[in-house]
Amino acid sequence: MSWDVVGIGENSVDSVYVLPATPQPGGALAKMRITDRRVLCGGQAATAVATCASLGLRSKYVGVTGSDDNGRRIRAELERRGVDVASIITRDTANRFAVILVDASTGERIVLWDRHESLRLREHELPADALASARVVHVDDVDEEVAIRAAAAARAAGAIVTSDIDRVTPRTTELASSVTHAIFSQHVVAAVTGVDEVEPALRRLRSRHDGVLVVTMGARGAAALDGDRFLQEPAFHVRAVDTTGAGDVFRGGFIYALVNGEPLEQALRTGNAAAAVSCTRLGALNGVPTLDEVRELMAANVRG
Repeated sequence: MSWDVVGIGENSVDSVYVLPATPQPGGALAKMRITDRRVLCGGQAATAVATCASLGLRSKYVGVTGSDDNGRRIRAELERRGVDVASIITRDTANRFAVILVDASTGERIVLWDRHESLRLREHELPADALASARVVHVDDVDEEVAIRAAAAARAAGAIVTSDIDRVTPRTTELASSVTHAIFSQHVVAAVTGVDEVEPALRRLRSRHDGVLVVTMGARGAAALDGDRFLQEPAFHVRAVDTTGAGDVFRGGFIYALVNGEPLEQALRTGNAAAAVSCTRLGALNGVPTLDEVRELMAANVRG
């Protein structure tokens, strides 16, 4: 079977706690009452692929889950959302989990997580047939060695390869070079280049990477460098309930646009709209939008 998108990487089960403010050591914000709490699913690649499925793409997830209740929960949730889970590996350990503290006044969050080393995906566990038949392969930066290998195989088969690069490691630039569309969080680009401003930072990266370079900037939207052409698309203004997973959802919206042959400007705009909708709901997978929701937000914010 052919796939519109195959996503490779992390999944998570998150205990989400909504607080009236961001905790601070000492003083009044050192102790506060929880206003809401839920157990919700997420994870970088899992959320991106679930977004793709919700937008109508044939989507497959490749990753490792635990054998515990959380592992069963994430597998069931992805399957319920129309994501193919046949290539998931299950290991006899606890699933990756996180505690997420959400500031109800801003929607910003703090993520505390843990993942057993045995949950690492191995190269021989990659589904070669799926990589060969995918239009887009999406990798995150959790298991970098296997992400780089998967990207190389997918590019050799002619696929578009996108990334979720959210941290700086000794292999960050190698991972970015292995994909066709390197999508970074803004703090990564600043750390790698030593330049805070987005456009000059991307132009500095251009000397090392010849693909499309994309950076997500939260409330400032997203930007890209395509060859020498710099593009920037503003974010959509919504009341943020929870920003958890917004970057992952952006990538799902961006991939949807690429699969449908939309120009890069529209891909940034579609990603921004998907991310904005996700911020209006609590949780990562719980915030994944429908295609109608994305289109409605864009239609309500037509630029003159």
